[in-house]
Amino acid sequence: MDKNKNLGKGIGGQAVIEGVMMRGKTMYSLAVRNPQKGISVEKTPIKKSKEKSILTLPLIRGVVSFVSSLVIGMKVTTRSAELAGLDDIEYDKDSKFERWLEKTFGDKLADYAIGFSVCLSIALCIAIFMVLPTFLGGLATKLLGGDATLRSVLEGIIRILIFIVYLVLIAQMKDIKRTFMYHGAEHKTINCFESDEELTVENVRKHTRFHKRCGTSFLVLVMLVSMVVFFFIRTDILWLRVLSRILLVPVISGISYEIIRWAGRHDNWLVNIVSAPGISMQLITTSEPDDSMIEVAIASLKAVLEEEPEEKEEADNEKKTA
Repeated sequence: MDKNKNLGKGIGGQAVIEGVMMRGKTMYSLAVRNPQKGISVEKTPIKKSKEKSILTLPLIRGVVSFVSSLVIGMKVTTRSAELAGLDDIEYDKDSKFERWLEKTFGDKLADYAIGFSVCLSIALCIAIFMVLPTFLGGLATKLLGGDATLRSVLEGIIRILIFIVYLVLIAQMKDIKRTFMYHGAEHKTINCFESDEELTVENVRKHTRFHKRCGTSFLVLVMLVSMVVFFFIRTDILWLRVLSRILLVPVISGISYEIIRWAGRHDNWLVNIVSAPGISMQLITTSEPDDSMIEVAIASLKAVLEEEPEEKEEADNEKKTA
């Protein structure tokens, strides 16, 4: 059997607060360990773009997928906190500002809040990981008396260093450590499924916690692709350099998405080389989970397979005909 056939079955996921979200082609499921120590599971359909829509074209679909993942990620993270019983923070319900928000936006208030959070997250990421390295790279080049080539190299190195420092710092937080353990459970469960093995704790436990289609790998690819793209776009005018970094974010995201999509569907030496930086970074963003976390990840994936049985049937048929 071609080992590539079992890869990239369309299942992705995300670790959330005390749980895991698994995403299929038409829906996503959220499984969370609740305060009663049971597992709460919720299913939500995904609104898909039309098959021949411009949004499904290469490069463009990467940007659409990235934004969609951010929106869904915000929703499931907020919901997971509720299901885990961690949303018991009391707010001043009688404040004038809150009354104005409820009166102005009504039932759409939560959607607008998520939209604002996504826009703010994107803006902060661009500012920290694109704009700031541009300033620091230019400053370092002046201090070293270098040229545009050195400036491009330094900017790329600084961008990656900022990213690594950021991950290392948040990994020290207790809640983030548990989320990274659920992240490992998510990867292990998907790897078990893609290996056509029965979804049991014992089977999942023996699989690796790393995965080529991980969001961490995508972000690392964004850093590396930006180094290449920005190397060929040079100007000594600072504001033009900053503007180019901002305007090219969608292009870089689109290219990175196509690379990671390709890597997720193949398994060879070239893919291993391309995936190595992202896999290495997952040493920080994933940890070995305990069995209770694996149970949650399995429950989430099984919920997707219940709604999209063709994925499981395809895997079983390939196994039988191998």
